[in-house]
Amino acid sequence: MEGLRSKQTSKVSRYNPATGAVEELYTRNQTDAYGNPGTPVTTKNKYGRQVIKTVDNGTKLLMNNPIGSSEKGDLPFLAKFDLASKKNEIIWRSAEGIFEYVTDVINPDKLILLTRKESQKIVPNYFIKNLVLRMADQPITDFANPYPSLDGITKEKISYKRADGVDLTGDLYLPKGYDKVKDGPLPTLIWAYPREFNSAADAAQIRGSKDKFTTISWGSPIYWVTRGYAILDNAEMPIVAKDGKKPNDTFIEQLKLNAEAAINKLSDLGVGDKKRMAVGGHSYGAFMTANLLAHTDLFAAGIARSGAYNRTLTPFGFQNEERTYWQVPQLYYEMSPFSYADKIKTPLLLIHGDSDDNPGTFPINSERLFNAIKGAGGTTRFVFLPYEAHGYRGKENILHTLWEEDQWLEKYVKGKK
Repeated sequence: MEGLRSKQTSKVSRYNPATGAVEELYTRNQTDAYGNPGTPVTTKNKYGRQVIKTVDNGTKLLMNNPIGSSEKGDLPFLAKFDLASKKNEIIWRSAEGIFEYVTDVINPDKLILLTRKESQKIVPNYFIKNLVLRMADQPITDFANPYPSLDGITKEKISYKRADGVDLTGDLYLPKGYDKVKDGPLPTLIWAYPREFNSAADAAQIRGSKDKFTTISWGSPIYWVTRGYAILDNAEMPIVAKDGKKPNDTFIEQLKLNAEAAINKLSDLGVGDKKRMAVGGHSYGAFMTANLLAHTDLFAAGIARSGAYNRTLTPFGFQNEERTYWQVPQLYYEMSPFSYADKIKTPLLLIHGDSDDNPGTFPINSERLFNAIKGAGGTTRFVFLPYEAHGYRGKENILHTLWEEDQWLEKYVKGKK
């Protein structure tokens, strides 16, 4: 497989080592989620190495797509890719109303699969599925709900448009027993991660599934739905190339459009209080958060974890930006929230692992932004987590992070008059 990051394309070819011939199988846009044919299924050869498995007398590949994005949301599938016609035929797809995907192909020739199945109310469990005999799925596990405190919360995939017409989506979580008529708009946390697109059509594609069982991880914002907040998780923040320019040429402008659209949608639904909105993110999501606070007054508070805030510290590019600092110095300046630290007056919580191993997010980013905001009279707090890398793993650090975030939201969002 070959990829060209600047054009967001990838090409998959077949190579014959005996003749040296290379045959292209397909080329696709990496951001076209609907057009993703999946990944070839592999099997171990006699040397214990994983190799691509062919089926139907070597004429086809089994392609597994555990996401399966579609206009109806994510519907994972298994397909056969014909090496002669270069067409992908779906032979099984998750039913609507549940989320099921192939975790392993036990027998590629007999199409015996191991799948993971779940829904909003069904706890994820594993099953053996036989596509040839079509017998009832055989349960392998019987896991109980690990999150009883989340029972009764509601999840909905919401859709909305930003002012320039780009379609957006997000996962809306509301507290157990919440009644917007009786309880009114809630304090709200919007959690996001920006992504660049060369195509507005790709940016507008639906990603995610309303039918997944609600699970949480150390970095999840969903905890606060149990604290009386409305949560908009995976809020789409696309940065789309416009008028022949690069996506980042209008980065700040598009961040504003995305944030305004999300806030207006939550307000129009009657579930989000415009005066008590928080925004947060990790890594590039933290970069997004600091920029939104530097350039708008839309939010009551922000949470930025393990971010980069001064792009001159990554002068040879970042994310999908391939132009160097010396080629577009003004872009690097304008995209750096550090350049506008004196404008950040909205309370901002900064958290960073002191051993961050991501070359794009050196800890000095948070140290210097904290000092700059504080020196300019802004409200900020900086939490340095000992021995933590870019993602956090230590139990004490994770619990402390959750406490810091909770205290920040309670003080500056829920408690805002």
